[in-house]
Amino acid sequence: MNVHKMFGSRGSRQTLMVIAMVAGFFMLTGCESQADTQDGAEQGPPPPQVSVAQVLVENVELWDEFTGRIEAVETVDLRPRVSGYIDSIHYTEGQEVEKGDVLFAIDPRPYRAELERAEAELQRARARAELSRSEAARAEALAQSRSISREELDQRRSAAATAEADILAAQASVETARLNMEFTEVRAPIGGRTGRALVTPGNLVSEATPLTRIVALDRVHVHFHSDERAYLRYEAMSRNGERENFRGSSFPVRVGLANDEGYPYRGEVDFVDNHLDAEAGTILTRAVLDNSEGRFAPGMYARVQLLAGSAEDTLLIDDKAVLTDQDRKYVYVVDGEGRAMRRDVQLGRMVDGLRVVADGLEPSDQVVVSGAQRIFFPGMPVAAESVDMRGPGVASGEYAAMR
Repeated sequence: MNVHKMFGSRGSRQTLMVIAMVAGFFMLTGCESQADTQDGAEQGPPPPQVSVAQVLVENVELWDEFTGRIEAVETVDLRPRVSGYIDSIHYTEGQEVEKGDVLFAIDPRPYRAELERAEAELQRARARAELSRSEAARAEALAQSRSISREELDQRRSAAATAEADILAAQASVETARLNMEFTEVRAPIGGRTGRALVTPGNLVSEATPLTRIVALDRVHVHFHSDERAYLRYEAMSRNGERENFRGSSFPVRVGLANDEGYPYRGEVDFVDNHLDAEAGTILTRAVLDNSEGRFAPGMYARVQLLAGSAEDTLLIDDKAVLTDQDRKYVYVVDGEGRAMRRDVQLGRMVDGLRVVADGLEPSDQVVVSGAQRIFFPGMPVAAESVDMRGPGVASGEYAAMR
């Protein structure tokens, strides 16, 4: 239908003007929207902030890790050497004592009386011996003049010899009685820390009665079990000349207690058992530690590292940089254009708080050690800040916490 016929000439002009204005409005709005979209695309979000560190290349010592228990080098279950009634206790339970200190006293009166009796018997034996010697001397003189028979002379000589033997027996009895008298004072056979008193004054004790336990403190042992595979590896290395014989030398160990970071204490292996446990497939190994500061107590749990060997030009990274993709391990490295690129890696053991990288990295690589969760896809631009691979406050060669 003709517009002029619908609205007339005047109406048609007004209608066309309205349509033109609306069309211009929509065109203007569309242009502004397109401009806003282009400006937003140009500005966009900034690249994520990450920390990167260069791969370390060092000669490292390799340590095998085990668990063990602290044991005393010397332990004595103290028992009396004579029986009797406990008279008194001369120590405070749990205190440190020196070798020879009196700990318990047994009623000495019966043993004092026995000593006096033995001494009296010794005096009697000496008197009889003196008489026998005199009679033997007179018999020798009479025999020269043939005033007594040869048989009587032999009897006098035998009596004198018997009297001398009686003196020796009496002296032994005196010595035994004197020892028993001394044993009424129960002394510490070693220096160390005492346990609780297992008897109190007034109790009758015998040679089989335990009184207390003493453990030496200046040194301690740590017992641990190494597995059969590690033992075979050490033996093979010894045969190949890569290390000294496992049994014939003192190998260093590092030890940490349950509340320690890392392995701050040092010791040496001093014993390897002569057989493997057939059920567990392990062999008992023992190391000795200095305990002059009293850090260790028997029965403590210990984490032990045994020196297994060394490796040159080993690549090391912070273990926090390692990510997991199902059964694969990988890290992000930042290339020269500031992009985060994925690298699949093969990992080794922990060494001084850092992870050994067997394959997948180069010494010049810059590895993302912090902020990897902000990287959503390989090749993503990042804002990299360089840090030390060992972290702040950890110098090269200083031991850090290990897994």
